[in-house]
Amino acid sequence: MPEGKLEIRQLNGSYRREARSLLYQAYRHEPTFAHIFEQDRPGFDQRVRASVRELVEQHFNERLPSIGLVLDDRLIGIALVSPPSKRFDITESWMWRMRMVLTAGFRCTRRYLDYHQAVLDSLPAGQFTVLPLIGIHPSFQGHGYGLQLLEALHDWCADDQNSKGVVLDTGNARYLEFYQRLGYQEVGQVALGPVLEHVLYHPNPQRVSAAS
Repeated sequence: MPEGKLEIRQLNGSYRREARSLLYQAYRHEPTFAHIFEQDRPGFDQRVRASVRELVEQHFNERLPSIGLVLDDRLIGIALVSPPSKRFDITESWMWRMRMVLTAGFRCTRRYLDYHQAVLDSLPAGQFTVLPLIGIHPSFQGHGYGLQLLEALHDWCADDQNSKGVVLDTGNARYLEFYQRLGYQEVGQVALGPVLEHVLYHPNPQRVSAAS
């Protein structure tokens, strides 16, 4: 693991540029985004970059929580958090939709909206925290940072009395076992062309310190 001072920070809008860059790098090779934004068609990188930008901008504009993993003042991991007490579905924003159509195109925007709705339809009933985007910069993957970010997130959610659990989704099979080892249970599947998206739920996370 790279040496240095590692911190967990709750991020504000001053991190939006770093957040956009990190999440673009983290998602540009993910099977889900490859299908939604048509990897085989020219302009794929631009569509992913634009889509991540719009998602991050809307998240910070709504002042929703973001948890960051910072190594020597460099943001290397981030989780965008949508808690039940501040739930805001960005896809309901017409301004967001318009910007997506202008930057990613109508067809890819429609694909994203369909994917987003299918995931929502798979969620369990009740109050829970949703992770719209979560990622570790590719240069820092494979060193246990993803585990530390999720543990910090679980600690944060354990202190939220309105939340009964955490929901995330992935179309990357190599992440599925990792999430399941941490106690995530599959509550649904969404077929996206050749990609099978797994919707995962972690009930009642406890603080890592208390669980230990």
